[in-house]
Parts: sequence; structure tokens; C-alpha cells
Amino acid sequence: MTVTADELIEEPGRTSGAHPAVGAGELTVWNRAMVDSGATLNLSGVGRPTVDKHSTGGVGDKVSLVLVPLVAACGAAVPQLSGRGLGHGGGTLDKMEAIAGWRAALTVEEMGSQLRSVGAMIAAATDDLNPADRRLYQLRDVTSTVDSIPLIASSIISKKVAEGTDALVLDVKTGSGAFMVDVDRARELARTMVDLGEDSGVRTVALITGMHTVLGRSAGNALEVAEAIEVLNGHGPDDVVKVTLALAQEMLTLVDIDVDPASVLASGKALEVFERMVTAQGGNLSVGLPVAEHRQMIASPAGGYLSRLDCRAVGVAAWRLGAGRARKEDPVSATAGVVCLAKPGEKVEAGQALLELHCDDLDRFDAAITALEEAIEVVDEAPELPSLLIDRIAR
Repeated sequence: MTVTADELIEEPGRTSGAHPAVGAGELTVWNRAMVDSGATLNLSGVGRPTVDKHSTGGVGDKVSLVLVPLVAACGAAVPQLSGRGLGHGGGTLDKMEAIAGWRAALTVEEMGSQLRSVGAMIAAATDDLNPADRRLYQLRDVTSTVDSIPLIASSIISKKVAEGTDALVLDVKTGSGAFMVDVDRARELARTMVDLGEDSGVRTVALITGMHTVLGRSAGNALEVAEAIEVLNGHGPDDVVKVTLALAQEMLTLVDIDVDPASVLASGKALEVFERMVTAQGGNLSVGLPVAEHRQMIASPAGGYLSRLDCRAVGVAAWRLGAGRARKEDPVSATAGVVCLAKPGEKVEAGQALLELHCDDLDRFDAAITALEEAIEVVDEAPELPSLLIDRIAR
């Protein structure tokens, strides 16, 4: 069945979500005004319950690349509209664009068709969805209000309401590599977003997860795609698998699907959905992922246990190698990044390679190495590591 644009899109002011009742909080009213500044998607005709996930971002956070096809393989439709990276955090669209031929821009008709046939998409938002958010972000940037929790919450939730999803799971990161370094601030943001989502008619839950060190073992666009495919093949780093399955279970619970995501991941069905999703958006996995021309190793300064590998420093190093951008218009390198050959808690030897830097431009290595000067700490005793799954916030 073909889904037309008229069936999927609603004009400004005709949104299908619940409108705030008289007396609702000012943030809910503000959020609705942002949603109503543009068109909204109506996903009621895709034939499956819809649920999405949003992460506040971190270093090596390739979870969406696994989670979206996994939840679709479990029976839901996942209409993920994602963004590009800025600064030390990577963007999901930048990662996917490391795949030859893959395109982020889909028409409304293509979104509907893909959600019906594949059940999953990762795409860029269309220009007419929530245009107020783009204008407001420009104002926040020049008024020092980028870190305002109400404005962060409304920016995220208004986009998801405009997207038309029935339910939403939030992955709120905390730690040195996260936007919300302090866990109490992370909880405040999570609570604000959960309340705002629920008040806007979207079933919403948040998990607070640790971003004290790199998630997985890679930070960089093609490197993270390769690692995500490894997880979809039933392997990959335990921390990526753990966070992905926790989020998947929350997403499925919200839309009343009683399926074990771990079993589906192990079955290979999620990998099949990923391959179909990539193909539907013009991607060609058979040609392989691009690799960097040059590599350089960072060695352990001593023997013992790696107790700290600072997440933000690794993210900055990857950014300086070309994996990220300082301005929205900057290009990014598909091949640049950092591979963690050891992670905190692991035993290391003096002189052992801990990090592998990837880059196509030799001139970038010095700045990346400088970013890592204070990032590594080795101790004699096995360290106690911070929790990965910290809290769950729900109404």
C-alpha cells in the first residue's frame, strides 16, 4: 500500500497529539506552540505501534544503529529523525553517511513507505517540521541559554511530538563525556522531559546511563558503524549490548510488545532489518566501509590497571582528527576516529598500545595527541568502575 503525503503530514495547527488542558504548565504550552509552528507527521497508518528513542549524546554512542532495527525486528515501527554531530559528540546521520550511497533526506512519502515495509528508518527531519526549534536554538546560542534544562527539554520533546511517535524512551547521559556531566542535573533533565512528553500525549520513560568513558571501543563515524554491525552479528562490546537491550526493553514495554529483544538480537533478525533499512535509503554495505590512510598508537605510561580513560578527551581527540565539526557547516571525515584497545578496569602493560588514532591527514595527529595528555590513568589495584545503568525515570 502506498502512503501519500496527505496521509502522513498534517498542516500547522492541525496536530493529532493531545493538546494541553487549561491550567497546564507553561512549558507544556510552550512545547505545543513549538510543535504547531510547522507540520507534523501522522503515523497512524503505518500498521505498527510507533516508538522512538532519543539520546542526549556522548562519545562512541552508536546505540541507535543497533536499537532502531532491533526494535523494528520485534514488531514496532521506529521513525527515528536524527541529527548531525557538533563538537566532541558524534551525530547519528554522520555515522550512517559513512555507508556508501546512504542518504539521510527522505520525502514524507518515502518515510511512510519505509516504515510500513521495513519498520525502521533513520533520517533527517524535513524543513517544515518544528521550524521554531531551529530559530530558538540560534537565539539560545547567542543568549547563553544552550544549557537551560527547560529549553533543552522542549527542544527534544517538541521534535518527537512533531514526528508523530506514540511512545518515546530517552537515554540521558551523564559523566565526563556527556552534556550533563553532573548526575543530579541529568536527573532533572530526565524528569522534565518525561513530564513534558507525557503532558504532550506521548508515553515517555527515561534511562540515565553513564558516559564516563567511551561507549564501546570506537569513536568515529565508519568505526562506529563497523562496531554496530558487529553487535548486530551477535558480538561487539558488552556495554553497547547492555545499554541497547535496556533501551529496547523499555521501548517494547511502552507499546505493549511482549518480545525478548536479546533473543531477537541473537537470531540475526535485527541485522536483516538493518540491511533492509540501509538498502531502502540507497546504501550499499557490500562495498565495505571506508578506512583511514594513517594510524598512530598511544601507549600506556605504566603497567597496572587502566582506571581512567577520560571520555571527553577521547571525544575531543576524535573531533580534532576530523570525525566531528566545530560549526554546523563544517565537513566531517568518515574514516577519522579513535579505537580504544583497552578500557577502564582492564590490566595493561607499560608501553602497551591503549588507543589507536585514525586519520587521513597526518597534520591532525599532534592536536589529537595533545587532547589526550591527561586522559589516561593507570593504577596498581583493579578500580571500582562507575555504573553504566544509573537510574530509570518514569511518571
